[in-house]
Amino acid sequence: MGVSEKLAFLDPEVWAGKVFGGTWVSARGVREVVEPATGKALGEVGIADAQEVAAACAEAAKTQKAWMQVSPREKAAVFHRAAALLQQHFDELALYVARESGAILPKGQHEVREAITLCQLAAAMPLQAQGQVLPSANGTMSLARRMPRGVVGVISPFNFPLILTIRAVAPALAAGNGVVIKPDSRTPVSGGFLIARVFAEAGLPAGLLHVLPGDAPTGEALVTDPNVPMIAFTGSPVVGRRIGELAGRHLKKVTLELGGANSLIVLEDADLDIAASNAAWGAWLHQGQICMATNRIIVHESIAQAFTQRLVTKAQHLPMGDGASGQVALGPVIDARQRDRVHAIVQDSVAAGAQLLAGGAHEGLFYKPTVLSNVKAGMRAYDEEVFGPVANILTFSSDDEAVWLANNHTGSLASAVISPSIGRAMAIAQQLNSGMVHINDQTVNDECVNPFGGPGIAGNGSSVGGPADWEEYTQWQWVTLKQAPHPYPF
Repeated sequence: MGVSEKLAFLDPEVWAGKVFGGTWVSARGVREVVEPATGKALGEVGIADAQEVAAACAEAAKTQKAWMQVSPREKAAVFHRAAALLQQHFDELALYVARESGAILPKGQHEVREAITLCQLAAAMPLQAQGQVLPSANGTMSLARRMPRGVVGVISPFNFPLILTIRAVAPALAAGNGVVIKPDSRTPVSGGFLIARVFAEAGLPAGLLHVLPGDAPTGEALVTDPNVPMIAFTGSPVVGRRIGELAGRHLKKVTLELGGANSLIVLEDADLDIAASNAAWGAWLHQGQICMATNRIIVHESIAQAFTQRLVTKAQHLPMGDGASGQVALGPVIDARQRDRVHAIVQDSVAAGAQLLAGGAHEGLFYKPTVLSNVKAGMRAYDEEVFGPVANILTFSSDDEAVWLANNHTGSLASAVISPSIGRAMAIAQQLNSGMVHINDQTVNDECVNPFGGPGIAGNGSSVGGPADWEEYTQWQWVTLKQAPHPYPF
């Protein structure tokens, strides 16, 4: 489908100036959605205020009580239909996600494929065992069962808006909760209205799912609303800290998936061409705007020069442009603010002694793949998550030094080690302080069925995905049964 073709399932006239709560309702605020690659308007959406958030949360709490009573097979059928709708409209949805998020088309296709998988996984949840029989005194049946939390507030980011929203929405709904989404206002359709359209068509009860685009005041209203006992947030550590503080003050369950320093260690016996390919993918995929992006490429000093030259060559030849065209490897960063932040980090690091070997410049929102060498602690490129297409190269002389460089951070989602010496690579991997570790791969990995999270500023120690979803979106309730009551000494 070409970019100029009219959208059918995602007709922007459906939600022009509106928010979603089972039906499309005009909002008090309106904002234009702009395609980063072209600057063209994709449509308008409503921007919710605190009063609209309160009304949505109250309705979701009311509808959730009825949703709890829906039979497991009926719940499962909703998710099967949602997966089928995503597949039916695959090409249209993938193109829109690519356009709205400034991505290459394969990235948009990946998001829709993963959304299908996440709906299929959610469909299985209502039919799974949801409790245990506990040991107890004679004459007492003691049970522990999982109960939905009530309403889950989902606050999602711009970089992988569909995946990073639906990975919380689908299991939360499947576990019996209502959901209120606040997508990033730069990607409100991919991170919200697309999901609303799919689940409405799939037969989800009206009022159970709400989508309220907005900025910080909208998010704060959601976090503090008394009808929302849990917040699932994906985004920056700065915003995550604020949400954690607010949620803690209101005694709410909160799961924070943030960012951090992700390291790829390349040992001296690695295949240099393959290692450079892994490093380029991990550092530059989706312009480096990935929470698992390879921030530090830690290379043995004996191969550093040869490895670096290979990476520089890749940087100089990767095509950039409108990702929706299907003809480029990198698209634009999301907006001017993000571009300027990336450029400032590169310039400040060079001023502090890093060597700029490729990139370090931009045309509009298109920031060139960048290679920095001689990166050290104290430089912004080392100390901060760049969230842009910047490969930072560090060198080491011993395995202990490689581990120290990889662990010298305040949080890490993912780490990786490349070497044909599996035992040595495993010994290094076991010392890495990351939520996810990959041997002979780069850092950007997720298969939906795995726990996903990390320590420190990578999050609050919790994980989402796979077996972790039951822990996140439900709480235990202890139930005991006796044949008849008996008297106590009082």
